[in-house]
Amino acid sequence: MKIFRLVPVTSLALLCMTAISSAQMNSPTSKKYTIVIHGGAGTISKSIPDSVKETYLKSLSTALNIGKEILEHGGTGLDAVEKVLNYFESDPKFNAGIGAVYTSAGTHEMDASIMDGRDLSCGAVAGVQHIAHPISLARLVMEKTPHVLLAYDGAEKFAQSVGVALVPSTYFDTPERLKQLHEMQKKIKEGNHGTVGCVVLDEYGNLAAGTSTGGMTNKMPGRIGDSPLIGDGTYANNKTCAVSCTGWGEKFIKNTVAFNVSALMEYKGMTLKEAADEMIYKRLQPDDGGLIAVDRGGNYTMPFNTTGMFRGVATSSGTFEVKIWK
Repeated sequence: MKIFRLVPVTSLALLCMTAISSAQMNSPTSKKYTIVIHGGAGTISKSIPDSVKETYLKSLSTALNIGKEILEHGGTGLDAVEKVLNYFESDPKFNAGIGAVYTSAGTHEMDASIMDGRDLSCGAVAGVQHIAHPISLARLVMEKTPHVLLAYDGAEKFAQSVGVALVPSTYFDTPERLKQLHEMQKKIKEGNHGTVGCVVLDEYGNLAAGTSTGGMTNKMPGRIGDSPLIGDGTYANNKTCAVSCTGWGEKFIKNTVAFNVSALMEYKGMTLKEAADEMIYKRLQPDDGGLIAVDRGGNYTMPFNTTGMFRGVATSSGTFEVKIWK
């Protein structure tokens, strides 16, 4: 008669079982991905010098390649969104991070949000003045707190509690943005200025979206636009799509633009393009702004009703393009 002994499962065996289980859970559903980016929509003159145009196109290409590399090596959509927006936040040509515009008081107040389409997890920060990468802090709010949105001193105290270093307000100063402030104050009216955003369908079949901004030149201190507001400037839902908006924030808030793209798809059966076009060309007014979006099938769209929008897209099928005008 054979005698069978129960052999204790060792810690090593447990680790191996866990690793296998984790690998199966995180294995790609396909090698298909789509990443779309924007660097703001607005009045972008076609008469800008070719040298200036090329610097913007080069920056868009660099940002797009950062996300593309992450996705091609098995990274998640959230990782791609964060790292792409980190790049924009470090490029003074764009209105986020070091390129953030000035308030009417000559200060900088930055907003950002990020969303995971798998379970609608999201995080956002608003009015931060000493955070080099607001999008990364927004992700920490999502992952480390039970909240969605932290603002001003509360957001910065949270940053310190999780080891994020604060930077002096002068870190964000740039001569070009100061010049814009002075010009705007002379005109005594507000203007719409760009934001940066990224939406992704990763090879795991998950959607993610993120948006980061310095807001509007000459805005009142304390003004918060659509970028850190989930459903207005940022939205992601695996059932439908991922969206990031740019333009006149108040208009996007009033029309709940990002969520409504998803809602039109889910409840009215519209395609991604139909839903995005409905919001940009029918609900909003000319010169209000634009958006980028990708759906769960990898289809993408980049509509805008302004003169131009800095934008780009890359897909696993080989598409790679960056554009400014229509």
